[in-house]
Amino acid sequence: MVSLSLDWKGDLKFENSPGSPAIELHSSTHGVTSPVQALGYAVMACMAMDVVDILRKGRNDLRALTVSFEGTRAPQHPRRYTSMHLHFDVTGEVPDDAVTRAIELSRTRYCSVSNSLRPDIELKTTFGILNS
Repeated sequence: MVSLSLDWKGDLKFENSPGSPAIELHSSTHGVTSPVQALGYAVMACMAMDVVDILRKGRNDLRALTVSFEGTRAPQHPRRYTSMHLHFDVTGEVPDDAVTRAIELSRTRYCSVSNSLRPDIELKTTFGILNS
């Protein structure tokens, strides 16, 4: 069971309650994460953690990983995500098929965040391998 709590701080600003992990969410303050951005971060982090774990367990020479996110939202309320695109930049001597497999396992089996979303959200993934 996951148990979290937020305290209202005025306007449309919330932050974690004492005892909950640190987070601050605002509706539209520049430089502060909004709830919809937090969802994007959650999908990225969940899938990236899976990909790193799978590649490392496969004893691949993973040296770095960066993931970026682009989301498209519906024009009218609720302005939910209609599509998401995650791009993974993998640094190291890692075979393409290992990255493809790791991303697919995250999408279909392991990432609890993306698998909690509506099934009609298009989730596209791409990757590039940087050898250094």
